[in-house]
Amino acid sequence: MTYQVLARKWRPQSFSSLIGQEAIVTALRNALTEGRIAQAYLFSGIRGVGKTTAARVLAKALNCEKGPAADPCNECIACIEITRGSDLDVQEVDAATYSKVEQVRDLTESLKYGPARDRYKVVVLDEIHRLSRQAFDALLKIVEEPPAHLVFIFATTEIDAVPATILSRCQEFHFRRVPSLLLSGHLRSICEAEAIAASDTALRLIARAGEGSVRDSVALLDQLATFGSGTIADEDAIRLLGGLDTALFHELLAAIVAGDAPAVVGFVSRIQDEGWDPRHVYGQFLSFCRDALHLGLGGAPEQIDLPGEEAVALAELARGAGYENLLRLLHQLLASEQVVRRSEAGVLALEIAWLRAAELPKLARVEDILAGVQSAAAPASARPPRTAPGPPPPPPSRNSAPPPSPPARTEPAAPPPASSAPAGEPVQAFIEAVSRRKAPFAALLAQADVTVRDGELRITVPSEDVLLETRLQQPAYRLVVEESVAAVFGPGVAWRSVRGEPKKKAEPPPAEPDRARAAENPQVQAVLDIFGGRVETVEEHGSLREEP
Repeated sequence: MTYQVLARKWRPQSFSSLIGQEAIVTALRNALTEGRIAQAYLFSGIRGVGKTTAARVLAKALNCEKGPAADPCNECIACIEITRGSDLDVQEVDAATYSKVEQVRDLTESLKYGPARDRYKVVVLDEIHRLSRQAFDALLKIVEEPPAHLVFIFATTEIDAVPATILSRCQEFHFRRVPSLLLSGHLRSICEAEAIAASDTALRLIARAGEGSVRDSVALLDQLATFGSGTIADEDAIRLLGGLDTALFHELLAAIVAGDAPAVVGFVSRIQDEGWDPRHVYGQFLSFCRDALHLGLGGAPEQIDLPGEEAVALAELARGAGYENLLRLLHQLLASEQVVRRSEAGVLALEIAWLRAAELPKLARVEDILAGVQSAAAPASARPPRTAPGPPPPPPSRNSAPPPSPPARTEPAAPPPASSAPAGEPVQAFIEAVSRRKAPFAALLAQADVTVRDGELRITVPSEDVLLETRLQQPAYRLVVEESVAAVFGPGVAWRSVRGEPKKKAEPPPAEPDRARAAENPQVQAVLDIFGGRVETVEEHGSLREEP
């Protein structure tokens, strides 16, 4: 007996066996049950998700002797002949071979006649996007107003290439990718029926490699079963599919998050030794990091396409790494994806991309550098060198490590002595601590009257300084003041801001009346402007004296 490949042998023959498209199955079954048959249907989606299969099942359900029914019986003559492809009233046409307008016109002329035996004449046009513009125009009239006995079913993998004039005349159904968990369960049922020995890990790898396509996944299962003589080993699945198991991806992600460059190099060496395709491995790792990003954002482990234990372990790793760090990691990996894909030295490009990603945990935040705080995630070797001398370092804060000598005191600092000198050392140290956190804010505080009195820091804001008063009311700036006070004076020291009296303008010293009158004279002002002088004394002459 001739061997039949598993993809054809296990092709669904009823709506109940069509996996992963429950919404479409429900809509079509309701239409058949209620007799709401459209003149044209459009099935779109990626390859191997059941578009042509659903079209055949719909044709059988329309022409079944017991129908129209929600599911064909697959026992009557019409169902059997449609399954074999020998029914005269059901035509399956490849649009690539009927792309010319003359062929479409001949087809439409033949469709005006009634069916030879069945209830409906059904035309299945596969890959309809391959038709020419003129061929689409020739279809418009008959698709919009077909005979009562005619039903069109269009299928395409490129919905964007189908003109809107055709889309508006069809009921459109989009077939989605089948989830990997559902695919692996379908593969398990095939293995049990075909006596194929395969572990859950191998089936999960096959489902992931199928990328949501049922036909591709079943074809890969057939290939691996043939390679192993009915047994699919995990090592064979990894070797033939060109990828890594999720456990290895978990170890690799943990090494990158920890900044363990030697471990990353070891993974790259293994990829090269095993002969895996670096582009394929890189793409799979991107998908794995995307799952980790969703978990780091707070998603439930049940929502990602991984087994329960692996999903829980990845959730712990993602929450430990932090959402922001995973977002930066995925952004950098995605930026290198085209380089890895197009590079002739794929392994080297992959190694550089992963090593660069492993350097991310060693980088310090710009905010921490400006504030003088070293990131806890960055090792000592990754700290930026000091290139320019700066002011003397302040006492250790809560966010920075204490200096090695002398040892940092752990008890609270004693309250500062009563002082009202704004230029004293404690106040100056406070202004410098604020400057390391927010330099513009420190410049505003320097214009205020900052004093320390009775164990309390008081900031006297001039009444005309509206900007500083507004800043001191905002939570972000209040936090800067609190951190700076704690860093300089120790924990427990209070502070407050008070509004000062308006500054009085200095009055000019009284001038002599004659000198003031002379300075106001326009001619005198012009002379003073030319020579840059000023009025010192005034001598009266009889010829120049103004008359009363």
